[in-house]
Amino acid sequence: MAIDQNVEELLIMGDSDLIIRQAQGEWETRDVKLIPYKKHVEDLSKRFKSIEFKYIPRCHNELADALATLASMLPYPGNAHIDPLEIQIRERHGYCNTIEAAPNTQPWFGLEAHGLRQPKE
Repeated sequence: MAIDQNVEELLIMGDSDLIIRQAQGEWETRDVKLIPYKKHVEDLSKRFKSIEFKYIPRCHNELADALATLASMLPYPGNAHIDPLEIQIRERHGYCNTIEAAPNTQPWFGLEAHGLRQPKE
């Protein structure tokens, strides 16, 4: 996809220190199943002006975990096109952006549902 869009500089982030270090050439790839992938990455890397691999520990990558969970819950027919997600990074968590509302004085279990009334003050 990046090649098709004429991207010249690429930053690849991953949560596997082993894979990132192998892709950077710092560590040798010994697993027979991974060697063709390593070769493919090397071939693709030549098509970019610059390419950087960055390791992000899993505990600091909540977005990847959330997307992986979401992806595992959705059925995906092989021939369907899925539009890319647009993700915006905010300065603070979403719950901080909620609208202020008057507090609900009713208990969570709903007194009216049990034929009871809230005492008058």
